[in-house]
Amino acid sequence: MRPDLLNPLFAETGGLKGVGPQLAKPLDKLGLTRIRDLAYHLPERFVDRRTVANLDEASVGEQIIVPLTVREHRASSGRGPFRVLAEDAAGNIVALTYFGRASYSARKQLPVGEKRWVSGRLDQFGQTLQIVHPDHVANEAAGALGTLCEPVYALSEGLTQPKVAALVHQALEQLPELPEWIEPGLLQRMDWPAWHDALHLAHKNVHKAARDRLAYDELLANSLALLLVRATNRSRRGTPLTGDGRLRDKLDLPFSLTGAQQRSIAEIEGDMAQGAPMLRLLQGDVGSGKTAVALNAMLIAVEAGAQAAMLAPTEILARQHFETLRRMAAPTGANVALLTGRDKGKARESILMGLLDGSIDICVGTHAIFQESVSYHNLALVVIDEQHRFGVGQRLMLTQKGKRTPHCLAMTATPIPRTLTLAQYGEMDVSRLDEMPPGRQPIDTRVVSQDRLEDVVGAIGRHLETGQQAYWVCPMVRDNESADLAAAEARFAALKERFGDAVVLVHGQLRPEIKDAAMERFARGEAKLLVATTVIEVGVDVPNATLMVIEQAERFGLAQLHQLRGRVGRGADKSTCLLLRGDALSETGRERLALMRETQDGFRLAEEDLRLRGGGELLGTRQSGDTPFRIASFEQIAELLPLAHDDARLLLERDSGLAGPRGEAARVLLYLFERDWGVQLLRGG
Repeated sequence: MRPDLLNPLFAETGGLKGVGPQLAKPLDKLGLTRIRDLAYHLPERFVDRRTVANLDEASVGEQIIVPLTVREHRASSGRGPFRVLAEDAAGNIVALTYFGRASYSARKQLPVGEKRWVSGRLDQFGQTLQIVHPDHVANEAAGALGTLCEPVYALSEGLTQPKVAALVHQALEQLPELPEWIEPGLLQRMDWPAWHDALHLAHKNVHKAARDRLAYDELLANSLALLLVRATNRSRRGTPLTGDGRLRDKLDLPFSLTGAQQRSIAEIEGDMAQGAPMLRLLQGDVGSGKTAVALNAMLIAVEAGAQAAMLAPTEILARQHFETLRRMAAPTGANVALLTGRDKGKARESILMGLLDGSIDICVGTHAIFQESVSYHNLALVVIDEQHRFGVGQRLMLTQKGKRTPHCLAMTATPIPRTLTLAQYGEMDVSRLDEMPPGRQPIDTRVVSQDRLEDVVGAIGRHLETGQQAYWVCPMVRDNESADLAAAEARFAALKERFGDAVVLVHGQLRPEIKDAAMERFARGEAKLLVATTVIEVGVDVPNATLMVIEQAERFGLAQLHQLRGRVGRGADKSTCLLLRGDALSETGRERLALMRETQDGFRLAEEDLRLRGGGELLGTRQSGDTPFRIASFEQIAELLPLAHDDARLLLERDSGLAGPRGEAARVLLYLFERDWGVQLLRGG
């Protein structure tokens, strides 16, 4: 149960003054549905405004506060802007320009003949000075316009800066006093303010200590929760599994295992022989041989008289894993089955019976393999593919299907920097496949100007004529799904006109069955060109696809570019990745593309990506899903996470049940950051 003192923070924002049904929608889009969300909706930056007596004292592009007298209202015909012409004390004319519905409030706020104090960014349109959508208009001195150092918040359509600032102000007024969960010595050493003060300060100005303290709170909550999972897992009774090698000796793989694969298998074998259940993450770059390692782990379970299950995030990936594992395991005689949500009738009943009587050794599938109706004879190992798609709560749920807690091996093909591994998988031991199997061909990566688009389309035509397939990834427009979709659909239409029914389209807003059908057409070779937004499933394996085009590649993070490039280079033929770049290339964008040409080491690219995207970049401006954090920036994660992890470990060593005064405060912290599952693991939590 959440402590009562947190109830004010979890109250709905609908109860705030000025929030009606119309405002609820844009707030919901930003995830601002509760008081706590508003309090933690920290400014993206601050604007310093300068008060000037007249416009001669200001420069174009500067944020200013200036007294003006309204001279004229000018409405445009059609959907043009509404302009208010105003004059400063020196006789300079400036146009206060409004678009859309904002013109209604402008008429009221700026009556002709009246003097007003106006704040906003001074711009120039042709020969005319203008302020587009002034931030504030007041009829008193500049002090009435708010602070000179003004917060700038992330917005969605229907919200304005003054409206969000007013709602944040209301939320901050409702903050309760909470007990201190940070160790007093650390608080003093870092010179951090108390929680209540830190939130107020973080909204007022660039206050590093306040920001760092709030980031530390989030990192500490995450570390505590993950360490509680780890401790609970170690206290559970698992089934020690020792294989005799009789099945593994029959494997006839077309390649010899790399040193990294052999090391990882030995680590897994050691874990599975223990009484406590294994909780291990297998990190491996695209093509590093994770499936072979996972099969060895599953065969250890089968040799020991138990069953293993592999969970994939999508049906396509589940089918792919099933085909690969069935082929690889054929010489061993192990019975491998596939179970997905699509299986119905007698076929499904037959699989369920095989799992129950133990005749099926290895089951591959989607979430369907863990439904209540599915029972196992003796499930002792769970392998989760593409681990980042499953939260800790789901990871815990999966381990409750066996008679005892099964061993758990999670796999990810997304190289993660060491710091973020601690953040996302702090409860797990980690094995790394950091060398590639011999004979794998490097992917020829080239950077091409977007101006040469026609040449690229021509090259695709020649490529398809050889019987090979290709991917075309459309540009990512940040924070704008509809623009993403429009770009993908426009490119699809243009390519379809050229190549006909050989082209299929996949994007995130398609119904799963339609998306799966398009992917399957491509996987079977019926479609030759797959146009997609960034939802090309990680792990989709089409060896005949040997060309990847990524449009406006500078908009993607390095890790994402590397993942997309990894869709090709899966067969014997040489593969190519074309990175199309726009004209406005930033220094960071240029460096990213140069690194993509220089290396295909996913771990190195992940570390470089963290370096390039650090620099205090706020979470709101990043691609979602990069980290489990909303407040802590990359820079803060790198600096503060090791400290938070050590602090959490020390606290649990001294007070494993979080029953003392600081332990009680830490429970409040876990609920505040919605790591409730961490508290549930404590007896009496």
